[in-house]
Amino acid sequence: MDIDFSLVLTLAVMISGALWAFDAVLLKPGRRERLQAAEQQAANGGQTLPASAATEIMREPWLFETAHGFFPVLAVVWVLRSFIAEPFTIPSGSMIPTLQVGDYVLVNKFAYGLRLPVLGTEILPVAEPKRGDVMVFKFPANPSINYIKRVIGLPGDVIESRDEVLFINGVEASRELQSALPEAELGEEIYLENLNGVSHFTREEAGMQPAGPMWSYTVPKGEYFMMGDNRDNSNDSRFWGPVAENLIVGRAFYIWMHKQPGLHLPIFSRNGSIQ
Repeated sequence: MDIDFSLVLTLAVMISGALWAFDAVLLKPGRRERLQAAEQQAANGGQTLPASAATEIMREPWLFETAHGFFPVLAVVWVLRSFIAEPFTIPSGSMIPTLQVGDYVLVNKFAYGLRLPVLGTEILPVAEPKRGDVMVFKFPANPSINYIKRVIGLPGDVIESRDEVLFINGVEASRELQSALPEAELGEEIYLENLNGVSHFTREEAGMQPAGPMWSYTVPKGEYFMMGDNRDNSNDSRFWGPVAENLIVGRAFYIWMHKQPGLHLPIFSRNGSIQ
């Protein structure tokens, strides 16, 4: 079962906040009244109410005390993850060579506008996705899963593939074979691709025939055509269509850690901006 952490965190904030508010508005005044009555009773007898007794009278019930302790922390985390930046882990190789399996990336949540958590509805426009951006979004077929791909087509663009060479609005996305990259492995080809002015590296299987015939696609209004940089090993818009605007999560902008699966220590040699 896929768990939507944003939904879980939002529910946790709402429930803990509601419990805290319920206690503050309805229960705490009653405790104050009992404390005043106990203090008055002690004063009538010429005594002072012990501090331990006062503390016990004002003690919150366990459930509300727990909510009181967790709510501020959860609220801060919720604001940071929902509107500022959120960390993501790269689980697959679909964005090789730009992103490797085990990379930890930061995603700018306000790069494309402030959006309501979970719903994805834009509440404050900031900017539109740009061609070449590395974007995190909710998988159209299952929005509880986050995907990360590169923006290839903007609304209204005509995307064509001719022998695995991209054309955008009739302009070829030129590419140059790179032969000396340290990331290159036997049996693969690394290209430097230019998406109408935005340069980045792509990977293809050496000697493979084109994945399919020539195709052309016009990106609908309010949607984006996404592709992985690992062109022969990416499940992307070529197979399941464009990504609607309300599914956008944010722009990936920085690799802050890398950790291989299993019992390996994290490394920081890959830290840097995402191109």
